[in-house]
Amino acid sequence: MSPRHPATGTGPVAVLVVTWNSSAVLPDFLASLPTGMAGLDWRLVVADNDSADDTVDVLSSLAPDATVVQTGHNAGYAAGVNAALDAAARWEGGYRAALVCNPDIRMRSGCAKALVHSLETKLEDGRQVGITVPLLYEEDGRTLVHSLRRESSVTRALGEAVVGNRRAGRFPRWSELVTDTAAYEHETVTDWATGALMALSGTCLAACGAWDESFFLYSEETEFCLRARDRGFVTRLEPTAAATHLGGDSQVSPRLWTLLTLNRVRLYQRRHGPAATAAFRAAVLLRESSRAALGRSASRSAARALASPSALRTIPGP
Repeated sequence: MSPRHPATGTGPVAVLVVTWNSSAVLPDFLASLPTGMAGLDWRLVVADNDSADDTVDVLSSLAPDATVVQTGHNAGYAAGVNAALDAAARWEGGYRAALVCNPDIRMRSGCAKALVHSLETKLEDGRQVGITVPLLYEEDGRTLVHSLRRESSVTRALGEAVVGNRRAGRFPRWSELVTDTAAYEHETVTDWATGALMALSGTCLAACGAWDESFFLYSEETEFCLRARDRGFVTRLEPTAAATHLGGDSQVSPRLWTLLTLNRVRLYQRRHGPAATAAFRAAVLLRESSRAALGRSASRSAARALASPSALRTIPGP
C-alpha cells in the first residue's frame, strides 16, 4: 500500500475518532480531551460512518472546531481511520503524529503527551518506536485490561484452545494474550496491542501507508502493528499513560465474535502458507467448538462459520 496521507512532522497531533451511532458516549469523550491531551498542540478529526443517531449533531454542538468527515456509508473502522488521516493531511503543516482512539475511551491526565513523547525513540537494536499504547483500565477505573498481544501461532492457538487464553497467557509459547504483571509495569515492546487507543508517529505512518480496509472490523490494528514491525517500527507500552475503556460487545455478540474470529484467521492466512493456515484454523476451531459445547452462543456461531469452506473468502461486515 502506498502512503495516502504522509505527515509533514510540523503540525499538531491529530486526534482521530471513528464514530458510528456514538452519540451516547461522545459527550464524556469530548469533555475528557482537554485533560487527556494536556501539554500538546492538537486538533480533533472525526470520521462518521453514516450514523443514524444524532452523532453529527452532538459533534456540531460540543466540538464546533473539529474536522468532521462524513464517509456516507458504514465503511468500516480502517476506512474511517484512513478518511480521518486524509483530512488531517490537508491541514496547513499537516500533522506530526496521530492518536487513534475509540469514542468510548477516557484518557487520564497527561496520557496523550506521554504517548506522543515516547514515539520516535530508537531501541538498542536500531528499531524505532512507531506505535505507543497506554495502560487500559475497565470501566471501574481499577481493573487492568490485558491489552498486549503476541503474534498468532499454531502453538498459541492450541494453548488457548486447551488451557484457555488467560491461564496460558503466562507462557509466551502458548497464548497471544500477555498476562504477565511485569509486562505492564515497564516500557514493554509487544507484537501488537488492542487498538482502543494508540499513538502513531508520522514517520511510521509515512512508511506503512493506509490502514487495510479489507478488514471491516477487528484485526485492522493487528495488521497495521505487524506491518509496522516488518518495516522496523515497534509497538511499545508506555506505562506512565493510562486511560479507561468503557468496552465493546464483541464478547457477547455472536455476530461480532464471529467476525473477530474469522478476521484473526484471515490475517494469519495472509502471513503464512496453506499448511500452517490449515493448522491454525483447526486450532481456533477447536477452541470455539469447545466453548460452544459449554453453551457459549458466540463461539457456536464462530465455529459454524469457521467450518464453512468459504469462510476465509467472504468476511461479512456487521
